Amino acid sequence: GGVAKFIPGSLSAGSHPVTATYSGDANFTTSTGSDTQTVNKAATSTTVTSTPDPSAAGQSVTISATVAAVPTGAGAPTGSVTFTIDGASTVSAPLSGSGEATITTSTLGVGSHTITALYGGDANFTSSTGSDTQTVNKAATSTTVTSTPDPSAAGQSVTISATVAPVASGAGVPTGSVTFAVSGSGGGTLTGTLNASGVATVTTSTLAAGSHTITAAYNGDTNFTTSTGTDT
Repeated sequence: GGVAKFIPGSLSAGSHPVTATYSGDANFTTSTGSDTQTVNKAATSTTVTSTPDPSAAGQSVTISATVAAVPTGAGAPTGSVTFTIDGASTVSAPLSGSGEATITTSTLGVGSHTITALYGGDANFTSSTGSDTQTVNKAATSTTVTSTPDPSAAGQSVTISATVAPVASGAGVPTGSVTFAVSGSGGGTLTGTLNASGVATVTTSTLAAGSHTITAAYNGDTNFTTSTGTDT
């Protein structure tokens, strides 16, 4: 039909002059024609995920943004993604060869956090935005109680300690107070404040001879749940 077709490789965004030269044959002379092919940037989509979701306070969370070409575009976008958490905290990460950018954080407080990922585009692909919500729950705790010396003598000063620690997969040091309830004659209720190591300590010298059950109740804080431990 007098038509020759050529399918080039992937053309970058921009204007591409096309020249076709007919080489002639035994009966026809050569001739030349031209056209211009315009290639626009391909649109993209950005999908955001966070793992694990929900997470516990102090737990490391991996946030990923996957950038892909929207049909009819094709290829792998390049460049970087800017992550914004709750409209304030901003971190940038480069796209990998698979079109994914990843960051990690363990500083998210208890509550719901809005994560926005902005792909800035490159020479061939337009920018796009995606969002996700990360939920952070209070981390569970365990409370361990010890008393020293044990056994003690009547009237002797006894040091009672409660160590409060996060249960995996939570992390960090709980704050706040512990309420100690000591049974039996000379017992009662005492309150101690957790130090920087998560330990609360009280002393008493009023315990009468006998067996005394000590119950320590951690009262929780913004990031950690309550818990209870006992000792005798």
